Amino acid sequence: MDWNDENSSVVVKPSNTRGEGAHRDRKALRDVTQFVGLPPLPPGNNKQRSPCNLKREVPNRPITRQLAALLANKRSGDQDFNQKKEWGKVLRLGPEDKKKAVNCDQGLQKSPIIEINNAESSYMEVDPCFHTIKYTVAILDEESDEESTFEKEQQNDDELNEVEMEDDINIDQIDAQNPLAVVDYVEEIYAFHRQREVNNSSCICSNYIARQPDINERMRAILVDWLIEVHSRFNLMDETLFLTVNILDRFLQRRTIMRKNLQLVGLTAMLVACKYEEVLVPVINDFILISDNAYSREQVLGMEKLIINTLEFNFSEPTPYVFLRRFLKAVQSEKKIEYLSCYLSELSLVDYGMLKYRPSMVAAAAVYSAQCMIKGFKCWSRTSEHHSRYSEDDILECARILVHLHKKAGSGKLTGVYRKYNTLRFDFSATTAPAFFLLDQCS
Repeated sequence: MDWNDENSSVVVKPSNTRGEGAHRDRKALRDVTQFVGLPPLPPGNNKQRSPCNLKREVPNRPITRQLAALLANKRSGDQDFNQKKEWGKVLRLGPEDKKKAVNCDQGLQKSPIIEINNAESSYMEVDPCFHTIKYTVAILDEESDEESTFEKEQQNDDELNEVEMEDDINIDQIDAQNPLAVVDYVEEIYAFHRQREVNNSSCICSNYIARQPDINERMRAILVDWLIEVHSRFNLMDETLFLTVNILDRFLQRRTIMRKNLQLVGLTAMLVACKYEEVLVPVINDFILISDNAYSREQVLGMEKLIINTLEFNFSEPTPYVFLRRFLKAVQSEKKIEYLSCYLSELSLVDYGMLKYRPSMVAAAAVYSAQCMIKGFKCWSRTSEHHSRYSEDDILECARILVHLHKKAGSGKLTGVYRKYNTLRFDFSATTAPAFFLLDQCS
């Protein structure tokens, strides 16, 4: 490997500069003579050595048996030595090795000692024509089979260690200097969210619709599908949509609503969510207009008061999107996986049956299914399991339901989510083939 002297910050003095004060005025490393162990010039001799007349010598370093054999062949004057040797791959030196190679305090008066830990013998070849130093590995014909086996085992161990390092990666290290990431207590925040999602006051009953005399599951699905289109039309934040559906379900769980007021509850829930999440909140007249003037301003304000009082001003509830952002960070996802995860999560909002799963499980299953779609195989790392608190077996059932929802998303009448993600803005994520192999493995 060619060593460019410009990559090193260490400088040495020129050959004609000696004595006191030399360390203050050094030139950049240009001469390869200082690496071949040449003796210092005699006093008074200002004649420069020609690079083409340099004698090739092996640098001063620990001798191995194979290196001794190389030196013996070289000293014996074997003319065919250069033809018999086979060059291996270039030895890549780390920062510590580079530092040892150029850390010469005495200029030309002392040659550096280069220590390279390697099972094979290595030496330094000086190319005087190009003034470069190439560190190569000489692979000898008499290399034993035991050494080859040892190197293969060592390589396999290194690969396993790399996989373990990827699984144990600290996902918050990249945001250590970002105060908005609150890495010092982000784990406590998500521990609080997990505690809240199992709290009786926050948990949404999976069969609350049975207590509603005038509405059913189908009406709820139509309303949520329409709210997703309104959310996309107003270009609101993702958090607003998930909080809107959460407010809607929690309110319907506590209050009996007539069919004619169901749409009013939905758009008012979105208005409250916008006031909680958005910076620029759509005005009430915008919601009235988008509902085709079905309700008046007074009706919207009256429903807003009723929702706020019923929920006791509690809008800091965990939604699937809260956990989705954390789990996507854990898998270090690309944009395609992020779009697919949000796509599956929004499909779960429309389906009433997904209320039986916790928000964190829905988010974990969405990320897991998205990875399976992109990679084509089951993928759930130890890092994902650690941050989600779910194993692969725990989320397989929920992931299978998401695959079914994905399969029928483009058919039927409720296609709001499909049309939203079948656009260039979301990289046409809705057209991605579902992970059907999860259905076979989960059955």
